[in-house]
Amino acid sequence: MARSEATAAPSGEHKSVLQVTGMTCAACATRIEKGLAKIDGVSAASVNFATEQASVVYDPGKVDRVALEDKVKKLGYGTANDTVQLRLEGMTCAACAARIEKGLSRMPGVASATVNFAMETARVEYAPGEVSLGDMQQKVAKLGYKALPIEQEAGGAEARKRKERKSQALRLAASALLSLPLLYTMAAHFAFLSWLPVPALLMNPWLQLALATPVQFVIGAPFYRGAFNALRSGGANMDVLIALGTSAAYFYSLYLTIEWQLAGSGAHHGGPSLYYETSAVLITLVVTGKLLEALAKGRTSEAIKSLMGLQAKTATVLRDGRDIAVPLEEVQVGDLVRVRPGDKIPVDGLVEDGSSSVDESMLTGESLPVSKQAGDAVTGATMNKNGALLVRSTRAAGDSTLAQIVRIVEQAQGSKAPIQRVADRISGIFVPIVVAAALAAGLVWYFLIAPGDFAHALEIAIAVLVIACPCALGLATPTSIMAGSGRAAELGILFKGGEHLEQTHKADTIVLDKTGTVTEGKPVLTDVLPAIERGELLRLTGAAELASEHPLAEAIVAGIRRDLPELPEPTSFEAIPGYGIQADVEGRRVLVGTRRLMEREAVDAAAAYPQMEALEREGKTAMLVAVDGRYAGLIAVADTIKPSSAEAVAKLKEMGLRVILLTGDNRRTAEAIAAQAGIGEVLAEVLPEGKADEVSRLQREGRVVAMVGDGINDAPALATADIGMAVGTGSDVALEAADVTLMRGDLRSIPEAIRMSRKTMANIRQNLFWALGYNSLGIPIAAAGLLEPWVAGAAMALSSVSVVLNALRLQRVQAG
Repeated sequence: MARSEATAAPSGEHKSVLQVTGMTCAACATRIEKGLAKIDGVSAASVNFATEQASVVYDPGKVDRVALEDKVKKLGYGTANDTVQLRLEGMTCAACAARIEKGLSRMPGVASATVNFAMETARVEYAPGEVSLGDMQQKVAKLGYKALPIEQEAGGAEARKRKERKSQALRLAASALLSLPLLYTMAAHFAFLSWLPVPALLMNPWLQLALATPVQFVIGAPFYRGAFNALRSGGANMDVLIALGTSAAYFYSLYLTIEWQLAGSGAHHGGPSLYYETSAVLITLVVTGKLLEALAKGRTSEAIKSLMGLQAKTATVLRDGRDIAVPLEEVQVGDLVRVRPGDKIPVDGLVEDGSSSVDESMLTGESLPVSKQAGDAVTGATMNKNGALLVRSTRAAGDSTLAQIVRIVEQAQGSKAPIQRVADRISGIFVPIVVAAALAAGLVWYFLIAPGDFAHALEIAIAVLVIACPCALGLATPTSIMAGSGRAAELGILFKGGEHLEQTHKADTIVLDKTGTVTEGKPVLTDVLPAIERGELLRLTGAAELASEHPLAEAIVAGIRRDLPELPEPTSFEAIPGYGIQADVEGRRVLVGTRRLMEREAVDAAAAYPQMEALEREGKTAMLVAVDGRYAGLIAVADTIKPSSAEAVAKLKEMGLRVILLTGDNRRTAEAIAAQAGIGEVLAEVLPEGKADEVSRLQREGRVVAMVGDGINDAPALATADIGMAVGTGSDVALEAADVTLMRGDLRSIPEAIRMSRKTMANIRQNLFWALGYNSLGIPIAAAGLLEPWVAGAAMALSSVSVVLNALRLQRVQAG
């Protein structure tokens, strides 16, 4: 099972996730990635433009997080962390404060920690992708103190993005206000708008200079900074193209304005010869595009927000005999939490007291509520229905099942699919090629097509520079990955990374484990064929099996108790290995077991053998019952297939996939289950260690194999397969074991996962085709003089937005 650098760090190495600020296009991401990768001690670096995150795997003995952040800053960008305020309990002196401060500061992912003994607070700046609030609380607890969060400062990624969008909106408003008069004068020069009245004041070069200058150097300042930083580090990005194009128009116009002034304000007319409107309108359009892009990109993380919205905000904790409402973050492991009917269960834990039914559909997809009583596990964010529960917390909020799911989705959205690296390489070399193409187009027009017409040649060069910005190319893949993995999570499918989302659509062979995957994973009583009165048979058999700890005995007792809740206790019991059991119930001797048991005890049960064989052909375990030496009946137990298995297998076959059942069970049982599920190929009697060998054999045949198991017993096979899928309901092992976790335990999630992968890859290909096609088509059109620079700017801005909007279509994919 392939593992990427964004998913797990090799042994002995560490992984940091940096939140990068200041990137404007994919070329920026590529340059940061290359810069980080060159640092001694860094084994892998991956920068995602859409999520603005850098994942770095490094040797902590050679380099640390501070050095990584410094490198990003030297390249002209910034890094950002989250900040949390903690209330500390248990400190007695300044030495306590120093101890906590030192302990927190040494945690991986903590940038700084300051403890105030007088205020009994700690302020911690940290990387949310690397360390959690729960980790910090556990660290303080190990030091012998207690930490409770006071507030999460407005320094989180989402808050930063909101602030950035607000800033962009203000910049756009100011830029539009200053550019509109210039746009009006430009519009009046078009033949079909020549009737528009243009005040002489608007045509004055000095007024146009006054309007364009703030746009160029205040609104456009980030483009200049970005271009300077890019060129200083030996690269080029979108900012270089924008700065070059708008500066050429602005400074050429400034030259003409000065020339006009020196010539006595009359040698040149101030209108058509000037290009202030070109530079100002271009900057306004680019800022518009960036704002629309930011708004659209914000929507790609809607899945994360909706998952987080499932969580309860507060919990009622039992302390000192009183119910106290506290923020969820303050609930500690071991706390008793009271859950009233109709409330969300706030934490993962065990029921201490009470009984109720719990709606776990958000986790398992099962619409029917699940009965819970003392000793049963409950999961945070599920809904308590009709009874009161007292739950003992087993996990802090930051380590809950829901928190793990959110982290997996964030990890997937921040990782890179292999197809993205192609786009990144293209973006990295695109800008220098565009600058050369713009320069060549301008020179050809100036010397060959329109000799001596510098103004027109400049327009051509500007149009080429602007139309070719590679923003859409950089957004094409990550936005689709974000939207696709987010929507998949809402459907109960967790892709551990972009590479797994891409790989899944290539699968052509699905190998299904039997127990717990195709079947329910627990035996149930399926058949009762009495030779005496049915009620009597059930009562005596159930009582005889009461003392047995065998899983089949438990299934028999559970099945009988549905009809007979009260069963008598046996007065004696003996398990006979390889044969069955014998017990005394109400003075009667009861035997339950195999043919050999009946033959050993001289019980004539031959008449039941044909029925017994028929049940065994169906994959059931059949047992004979005798009472006081006479045959009394036949019962059968089986691990039944899940109701959805046959439907899921049919869907997989419709998709053109080869489906194989792989099990350690005997062939007769395996073939019976396979027949019920509609599976034609069976690999039976395979030991756990042999399952991985069978997967390898299929791979040697050229098959791309998806192995589907429970994430625990099938770990070697899951690891060997091209795609490992764990069917589970969110256990730690299932979440960690596979490339894809099917949270709902429903085989219909397998075709759903493949369908989401196919749709996401199709969406990525559409985006790449549009982005590359747009640039490939736009450059020659601009070079031919068929595009005004401001039209090129509008088209460039819309191309990025259209790519993001196309990716957002994935969020509307309905469950198949």
